[in-house]
Amino acid sequence: MKLLFKKEFDGDMEKLPSREVEGAVPFKEPESMKKLSIIANTIALIISAVLIAAVIFVSRRSESFSLDSLMLYLVIASVLFIISSPIHELLHAICFRETVEFYTYLRKGLMFIVGTESMTKIRFIFMSLLPNIVFGFVPLVLFFIFPSQLWLGLFGAVSIGSGAGDYINVFNAATQMPKGSLCFLSKNRSYWYMPNRKKSNNL
Repeated sequence: MKLLFKKEFDGDMEKLPSREVEGAVPFKEPESMKKLSIIANTIALIISAVLIAAVIFVSRRSESFSLDSLMLYLVIASVLFIISSPIHELLHAICFRETVEFYTYLRKGLMFIVGTESMTKIRFIFMSLLPNIVFGFVPLVLFFIFPSQLWLGLFGAVSIGSGAGDYINVFNAATQMPKGSLCFLSKNRSYWYMPNRKKSNNL
């Protein structure tokens, strides 16, 4: 995998890496990044709110719980989330075998990677979920084992919620890709195709 760090993204989708494959079918997904962002952020808020409420409910049984500790650990979880954000994208990137480009879009509070290589459904789903497993589900499970570690639960809850866009990708791949198909990214869209019909041109 070759990782390229790009300059601040200016919002022009035509500047993102693209690829054409004859017969490729676009995923049924929001066409604009703005619409996707609204949907993903709404899902993220709902997931995070539910999980944070569950974490607080479990943590209240601990003798060390207090409102002061809750506020402190919320700050710690927020700082950890900010620090982990670029690493989140790097975990996506290591699932690629070819060139991947890393973009920041700080005006929209976004970071993202784009690589145009073909992936199987399983690898695409794993690539989408890996950061959420590492920073979300693992800390949350550890919290339920050690409920006195409130910061772990809060960090896991926020991290799981932040992966809403990844879960949309997983849902699309799981429900839209036929058996034996491959998928790839091009600009801000995802596509699938049957490899026996492949005739590609990398741009």
